[in-house]
Amino acid sequence: MTREKWDILKSNILDTFPVNDQGREHFEEEGGVDLDFIEFNGPLGKTRLEFIEKPVVLGKKTIYSHRGGSDTGVEYQYSPTEKSSRMIAYQWNKEANDWTEISAEKFNIPDTLW
Repeated sequence: MTREKWDILKSNILDTFPVNDQGREHFEEEGGVDLDFIEFNGPLGKTRLEFIEKPVVLGKKTIYSHRGGSDTGVEYQYSPTEKSSRMIAYQWNKEANDWTEISAEKFNIPDTLW
């Protein structure tokens, strides 16, 4: 999903359903991850959509030492300009009192919301 489609979907949700919460968060991990979310009461009940954008990984470098017992690690190189994005949908699970991810087959976004 692209940022433009996310903005259209979010706007249509705001116009169509009662919204409980929405916001944007930024995390410094993995080169800088942006998380945009909206929680609303829709046809499936209480639903949360998250749009995640993060830099594309250009390469990785394994860091290690030839000494016994030393740590190894992986250093990733991130693109300063290219971003990858995806959307994840969650449904509120009353029994678990937590969000449960909705499979792509179960979550159909009507064409009217695009």
